[in-house]
Amino acid sequence: MTNELTANSDSIQFILNDDSLNSEVKRIGKKILNSERITTDEGLYLYENGSLGFLGSLANFIREKKNGDAVFFNRNFHIEPTNKCVFACNFCSYSRLIQQENESWELSHEQMMDIVRKYDGDPVTEVHIVGGVHPKMNLDFFCNLIREIKKHRSDLHVKAFTAVELEYMFRKAKVSIVEGMQKLKDAGMDSMPGGGAEIFDEEIRSKICNDKASSDEWLAIHETAHKLGIPSNATMLYGHIENYAHRIDHMNRLRELQDRTNGFNTFIPLKFRNGDNEMSNVKESTIVEDMKCYAMSRIFLDNFNHIKAYWPMIGRTNAQLLLNFGVDDIDGTIDDTTKIYAMAGAEEQNPTMNTRELVDLILAVNRRPIERDTLYKPIRDFILNPFEKEKMKKHI
Repeated sequence: MTNELTANSDSIQFILNDDSLNSEVKRIGKKILNSERITTDEGLYLYENGSLGFLGSLANFIREKKNGDAVFFNRNFHIEPTNKCVFACNFCSYSRLIQQENESWELSHEQMMDIVRKYDGDPVTEVHIVGGVHPKMNLDFFCNLIREIKKHRSDLHVKAFTAVELEYMFRKAKVSIVEGMQKLKDAGMDSMPGGGAEIFDEEIRSKICNDKASSDEWLAIHETAHKLGIPSNATMLYGHIENYAHRIDHMNRLRELQDRTNGFNTFIPLKFRNGDNEMSNVKESTIVEDMKCYAMSRIFLDNFNHIKAYWPMIGRTNAQLLLNFGVDDIDGTIDDTTKIYAMAGAEEQNPTMNTRELVDLILAVNRRPIERDTLYKPIRDFILNPFEKEKMKKHI
C-alpha cells in the first residue's frame, strides 16, 4: 500500500514538473497533493482547465490514500413500491402520473414482503426501498412495512426513501422533519439513499424538477437524519443542462453539510439518461466527461470517505474504468430488482450480478474486492493469489 501510494505521488509530481502545465493548475495540484482543501473557485478552475489524465491521477492518489486498492460492494436487492408519482420531473423516464396506467405498478405490503421472503436463506445484507411519490403510500403505510420487514428478518438493513419521498410523506402527515424521521427510525429504518438531490442550483432545479422538494428541504432532511443517528448517501444528477459551476456548487453544499454532521456514507454521481423523457433532446455526456465528473467528485469532496459508481446506470465496463478515477465502490448485486435507469436507456437493461461476477470484475482491473455492509464495515476481504482464485469461486 505505502509503495503504491508513493509511486502514485511520484507520478503526480512528475506531471506537476511539466513545463507545459498551466501554473494555476499546478498550484492547485500541489495543494491537493498536500491534503489541503481547495476552494470552490479553485475547484471550478481545475474542472475547466485540468486535463483528464491530470484529474485522474489526482483522484486516484486521493482514492488510494483513503482506501488503498479496495473496491467495496454489498449483497443487496431493491424494492420499488410504485412508479406512480405526484411529481412530473422532466428528466425522469421512470415515473407515471397517478392517472396514467401505462407501464405503471403499485405493490401491496404482501407483494413487497414476497420480495423480501424471496431472499430467505440468502446472505443479502440490505434492502433498498425507493419509488415514486404516491399519496396512498403514506408515512404510516411505510412504517408498517418496515416493521414487517424487521419482524421477518431483523438482521436486514433497511435503506429507504429519498428526501423527496420523505418531504411529501411528512407534509401529508402534518409532522415535522424531526417527528417524521424519528417515527421511521423507531419503525426500523436504518439509513437513507441519496436520491432526489439532482442539482441544488435553484434556477436549474426549477427547470428540471420544479414541483418537488427544494434543495434546502433535501439538505434539511439529511441533516436531521444525521443528527438522529441515521446515516445517508448523497447524489448529483449530472450531464443535462447544468454546467461545471453548478456541479461545484452542488458538491460544496454537500461538503459543508458533511463538515457539520459527518453523516454521509458515500457520494454517487448519477449520469443523466435521455431515454423516453421530457429532456430527450439533451445529449448525454461522453465517457470522457463521465470520468472528469467522477475524478472531480473525489478531488473536491475531501470529507467523503467513498465515491460510488452505480454500475446499473453507468454500465459494468465503465464502472471498471472509473475505478482509476477516484471510485472505490460499485454498489451491489441488485438482482434485477431496479427499473429506474433501465427505463431511461441505461446500458444495463437487466441489472444483476452475482458475487462471483462482481469479484471477477474488480480483480480484472487489479483492485481488491471487499464485500461490505451498508455502513462500509467489511464482511469479506477477497485477498487472492492465482491459486486461491479458483478455490474461492467454488464457495461464493
